[in-house]
Amino acid sequence: MADLITKPSKVSKLFKVFIWLLLIPVLLFALYTWGALKWVYSSGERVGYVQKLSEKGFVCKTFEGELVLVSMPGTQAEKFLFTVKDPEVAKKINESIGKRVSLTYEEHKGIPSSCFGETSYFVQNVSVMDK
Repeated sequence: MADLITKPSKVSKLFKVFIWLLLIPVLLFALYTWGALKWVYSSGERVGYVQKLSEKGFVCKTFEGELVLVSMPGTQAEKFLFTVKDPEVAKKINESIGKRVSLTYEEHKGIPSSCFGETSYFVQNVSVMDK
């Protein structure tokens, strides 16, 4: 009778092993995701005209947009795809559509899901350029 009280059963040992085998990968994935979202690979500014900004996502709502970069009149325009998390920044961008703007961004490499944004470029600020 004393052996039953002091020794854990095989079922409880297997349950603990199963929990650890499940818990460790989840914690590692959460740590990796946190690191990818906090670590900035590059940052900078892009200047151009915002062509599109739309809110996307079923669960994780983000704003996805396109900035048209025009270096010289008559040349082929290049598109810069970006993501905005902050609704206040998205509101400023919406107010500046059709005007020449400068977008300050941070690039985060290795984000594991499109739930955080469809691109790796996250816009932090916008300013309207004077002509």
